Amino acid sequence: MRAGLPELHVDLRHQRLSLRRDGATLREYPVSTGINGVGEIGGSGMTPRGWHQVRARIGAGAPPTAVFRGRRPTGEVWSPALHHAHPQRDWILGRILWLSGLEPGRNRLGCVDTFRRYIYIHGTPPVQPLGVPASHGCVRMSTDDVVDLFDRVPAGTRVLLHE
Repeated sequence: MRAGLPELHVDLRHQRLSLRRDGATLREYPVSTGINGVGEIGGSGMTPRGWHQVRARIGAGAPPTAVFRGRRPTGEVWSPALHHAHPQRDWILGRILWLSGLEPGRNRLGCVDTFRRYIYIHGTPPVQPLGVPASHGCVRMSTDDVVDLFDRVPAGTRVLLHE
């Protein structure tokens, strides 16, 4: 832990993300991680474990339900009608905290590289479940919660994903 700086801890078993500073929990949020479980291999749809950092923050100032594809806003704003028109879309809404692994061979470099796997903490529509694994490997949050979290953590924030 780096004194005075925030850290994020994602409890993969209990589907909770906690924002911590100096060992104290400041906020806790329900999340949804990989429906395929935990694992580091690219293409697995699993959520990687271990220490990471927020490598990029994307979406500052965008509406909380702005739609992103390829880390760029599409110009759309999520609505039930838009959701109905695109039922198979993996919705990335509001904000993106793009993670990069810090442990070579575990979640960094080669076929286990979290950054190259495009693993994010991001917003999800209210019709998607939280508190249960349901994502394609990312950490999903409600749009209000991801905006709140985004405003509290800088790039470089350490993130521990653990069981």
